[in-house]
Amino acid sequence: MILENKAIYKPSVGLYNEINNGKNLLNDYGGVTLKQEQRREQTIGQLLNATKELLRDRGCHGITMKDIMEKSELSKGAIFHYVKSKDEIFAWVLQERLEETNKHFMNEVIQAPITFDGPMQVISRNLAALEDAYDVTNKVLMYLLGKEDEPVVAEVLKNYYERSVYLAKQWIVSGQQHGVILESVDPDKTAEMFVLLSMGLRVRSSFPIKNTSATAQDLSAYMVSILKDQ
Repeated sequence: MILENKAIYKPSVGLYNEINNGKNLLNDYGGVTLKQEQRREQTIGQLLNATKELLRDRGCHGITMKDIMEKSELSKGAIFHYVKSKDEIFAWVLQERLEETNKHFMNEVIQAPITFDGPMQVISRNLAALEDAYDVTNKVLMYLLGKEDEPVVAEVLKNYYERSVYLAKQWIVSGQQHGVILESVDPDKTAEMFVLLSMGLRVRSSFPIKNTSATAQDLSAYMVSILKDQ
């Protein structure tokens, strides 16, 4: 279960795609029928899948709304009912990965018996993807960072960062509550430090560097050394 969060990602059109108990929630659209919500989920799923495929093939700069419309086979009206620009769709792609990681983490937490290794493996797998220069979410983050002077994009980046820190903190707190993470660990400071380091991996993935001394595996080991009594 995802705990209540005051710093959630929320696109300007009021759509929040969060995974909670395995379901996509859409807020600011009260009173909808189940059929309407299923239609929304299907539309957004088509939009995200088409956009991710285009991102892998062309990168952020080579995609237009027309491309997304054709790839998703959705009408202009269907798309613009939810978003006003491709940047908003890119933000969904970025957010989707974060929520998927959280979902996998929480699925490990509910397993019995509770262990440190299960949830940590979810984090480690995610860190490995952050080193991949061809990973679509890394491409999206770098693209959005280049447009941080635009108010809408700046708000997206702020909310994404806050959401990342929030979830990292909840993961640490959950581990402490289950007795698998040291009580002496400061959840706030440690969560933000981990997010900063992981974002550094993402930024570095865009550089033409062949050999590096510190890898995602090293970062994972560093996290373990801080969280768990050796």
